[in-house]
Amino acid sequence: MTVVQKEVISIDDLVKIDLRIGTIKSAERVEGSEKLLKLSVDCGEQERQIVAGIGKRYMSEDLIGMQILLVLNLAPRIMMGLESQGMLLASDDEDGPVLITPATVVRPGATLH
Repeated sequence: MTVVQKEVISIDDLVKIDLRIGTIKSAERVEGSEKLLKLSVDCGEQERQIVAGIGKRYMSEDLIGMQILLVLNLAPRIMMGLESQGMLLASDDEDGPVLITPATVVRPGATLH
């Protein structure tokens, strides 16, 4: 696998990203898509709808209660008619996306430094 080096950013760019822990409350397949799942995620002070292409690797029922890493201040995006209000973070391997999760349970909405 070839790794592409991306543009170097400053610490000022990095601190603009609102990274938080969220807890998945519900998950369901998006009708008409092989890989999209619609997630309802507890982000502490609010709940967000996240649409993510993780459905080939993860079953909806296995995601309930899982904690994930999110980018919350990303502009909303419409996918298959559904608004995604953030982005979950995942790595990629030969079998597809792998969710980034905390090593221990933390409160939803906890920020990353």
